[in-house]
Amino acid sequence: MTQIYFDALFVLSMLLAGVYVFMWHKHFDMTFTIVFMFVPVCCLGYAMYSRSRSLGEAVMAMKISYVGGCYLQYFITMAIFKLCEIKVSRWVNRAVFLLCSMIYFSVLSIGYKDWFYKDISFDLHNSSGRLIRTYGPMHTVFVVILMLLFAASFGAIVYSYFRKRQVSRRVIFLLFLPDLISLLSYTVGKKVLKGEAPVPAAFVFAEVMYLLIAYKVSLYDVSDTVIDSMVRSGDTGFISFDLAKRYIGSNPAAQAIIPELSRLYVDAVIDSESPVGRRMDHWLESYRQDPKNSEFLLTVCDGEDGGDERIYTVAISDLYIDRRRRGYMVTLRDDTQKRRYIRLLDNYNEDLQNEVSEKTRHIVEMHDNLIMSLAVMVESRDNSTGGHIKRTSVGVRILIEEMVKAGAPGITEEFCHNMAKAAPMHDLGKIAVDDAVLRKPGRFTPEEFEKMKAHAAEGARVIHEILKKTDDEPFKVLAENVAHYHHERWDGSGYPEGLKGEEIPFEARIMAVADVYDALVSKRVYKERMSFEKADSIIMEGMGTQFDPSLEKYYVSARPRLEEYYSSIDC
Repeated sequence: MTQIYFDALFVLSMLLAGVYVFMWHKHFDMTFTIVFMFVPVCCLGYAMYSRSRSLGEAVMAMKISYVGGCYLQYFITMAIFKLCEIKVSRWVNRAVFLLCSMIYFSVLSIGYKDWFYKDISFDLHNSSGRLIRTYGPMHTVFVVILMLLFAASFGAIVYSYFRKRQVSRRVIFLLFLPDLISLLSYTVGKKVLKGEAPVPAAFVFAEVMYLLIAYKVSLYDVSDTVIDSMVRSGDTGFISFDLAKRYIGSNPAAQAIIPELSRLYVDAVIDSESPVGRRMDHWLESYRQDPKNSEFLLTVCDGEDGGDERIYTVAISDLYIDRRRRGYMVTLRDDTQKRRYIRLLDNYNEDLQNEVSEKTRHIVEMHDNLIMSLAVMVESRDNSTGGHIKRTSVGVRILIEEMVKAGAPGITEEFCHNMAKAAPMHDLGKIAVDDAVLRKPGRFTPEEFEKMKAHAAEGARVIHEILKKTDDEPFKVLAENVAHYHHERWDGSGYPEGLKGEEIPFEARIMAVADVYDALVSKRVYKERMSFEKADSIIMEGMGTQFDPSLEKYYVSARPRLEEYYSSIDC
């Protein structure tokens, strides 16, 4: 009966190993395969032991059965650590394996040395034989190592259950059962049943559990399932190279995308002279020099006319084998639809932006024309300053251009643009001056002049109201300053607020020079045109009193152009 029991366990272990081979997947962990290899060997040893009729046969059978005793729990523990995602350092792994091997070598010495068994004899009773043995020191080491492996595996299971949320609770439960039964078979079972019968049964039960675990793990291993799904989908290409940029291989999808791959020899170095080799060498070299350069675009034209264009995203990454960097992986992903959508969206955004820019330009032009029309309308009320807006605007532009040539500080492109737009607005405040004063043909009385001086502050108020909702805050501030302070004097004797020196905004100081110069060389109802020489003398005398002295050098360099301009017009 005992022989039938052990024979049945051996046959069952072989059948379970066959099932494992049938469902084997390349992503199964190596320890699983070793467990399914060792369990039938261990069961074979017990079956042979049950049929032994001499001491030699019994010892040989026992040596075979101890393959499981010495190694199975080690590989089971390693499998548990792997499934629980707990890393074990290589030196610990190797040290435990070497210790298990030393124990098994001591098992092989049975009959020759007393390391594992001190005394050994054989008893044949009722056609059933058994070994009578006295344990040696290495057997004690064997038991200690076995208990430590059980403790380590149970510790990993308990730790994962409470701390590892990314480990399946079903897998943890399936790991716990065979480990518990194996422990009970080694301890309680052998003492209660007075024999070896529980041990191979525990191994066979572990096979059943590990078949279920293997099935579950193939589903829970996200990395492997994603890769398999991508490979099977057929639209993602993979190309691998070693660190020396030698071609290792590629999948059919990659060869369909780049047909030249099917003509490459495995282990051949990339041919940088060919178009494909040059392209791949560029990808790998760019990534090697800077891992941030890991994505590229590949455009492939299908068909004779090249009309069917496909766009692939090329991703470069390191190729690892057993945690060691061994080469490069090139992934080709079809992004044609995404890229076409992005291109369509970019074109739409560009068209929309151009349309918005065009509409904005029209609005700005309308806004500027409205302000200019308002300025011209105000000027038309003043019968003594006809053309003043245009002339002072040209004068400001000439002064600024000379300042730009000389590299004057603070003269940015934005400042120049804003000054050109703000100059015509400097006298908008005259819209609030009474016609009797504004259109008076002679000089003002002190009372009339006080009314006229109000145009500076009023101009700033009008501009503030016109531009208060504009997004161009720098232009708004500059235009208000030009209108408000262009009659201020460097020595503080100007109006409307009597500002002095650099208290006067820079833009208003520039406007003041152009405004006064135009007043001097232009004909008014109360005076004739002044000669350029006399006007120049007045301007130069005013530097440091009426005008900012730092503007003198720019005015001097601009004077020939100012005289040329005023000579060409009738003012």
